[in-house]
Amino acid sequence: MSLGLMACLLAPVSSVAAQGKKEIRVAAAADLQPVLPKLAEQYERVTGVKLLVSYGSSGNLATQLINGAPMDLFLGANFVYPEKVVAAGMADSRAPTEYARGTLVLWARKDSPLQPISLDSLTDKRVKSVAIANDLHAPYGQAAVAALKRLKMYDTVKPHLVIAENIGQAAQFVESGNAQLGLISLTAASSPKFQTEGTIVRVPRSTYTPIMQCAVVMKNSDRRTEAHAFLDWLLKPEVQASLAKMGLDPVR
Repeated sequence: MSLGLMACLLAPVSSVAAQGKKEIRVAAAADLQPVLPKLAEQYERVTGVKLLVSYGSSGNLATQLINGAPMDLFLGANFVYPEKVVAAGMADSRAPTEYARGTLVLWARKDSPLQPISLDSLTDKRVKSVAIANDLHAPYGQAAVAALKRLKMYDTVKPHLVIAENIGQAAQFVESGNAQLGLISLTAASSPKFQTEGTIVRVPRSTYTPIMQCAVVMKNSDRRTEAHAFLDWLLKPEVQASLAKMGLDPVR
């Protein structure tokens, strides 16, 4: 058999195999970037379904979804932005589903002269740069601003704020040394790299609105069944129990 004929015979088989592979397109909040790859790998191993993930700030992702971005599932970093997708008639449910709760922390490199850090480090006269996510569309940025105001530090810290597009970028700023301190997600701070290179102080939860991370399945998705199946799996007790090691609190 010639190589050309063999290629022709094998092509349809390969095409069918490719079409048979199930995938879910996920728009995910940036705080999930250290978390979701592990969960996606586990889920694909168990089910054969692959997650194709796009990360960003929850506000920006919500805007894109409302404008028709082709996604199957939205994993937001709070309730507000998934609820906006629901209100726009773009979700297949009447309310978002909470899948985890987030925590805001202060992080600094171990080689920082500010060590050992505390919340009072934010107003240290040596501090010239503090990274936070943009509070206009990033829930962790909104939590950071709320906490600074509740702690009566905002006016002092505001001139030193380095505004990142999302919480993932805020973490990069402080990890790279482009900011001395960072108010970032515990998910980022719990990654092996950040645990090795820095230390954290948890910001009291009484200083910011609870970060209730919620999800919606997109109404116009042709993979709604698969998206709901992944969300159901994410809420399983054994999966929820694993979230703590990744910097998220379970909701079940």
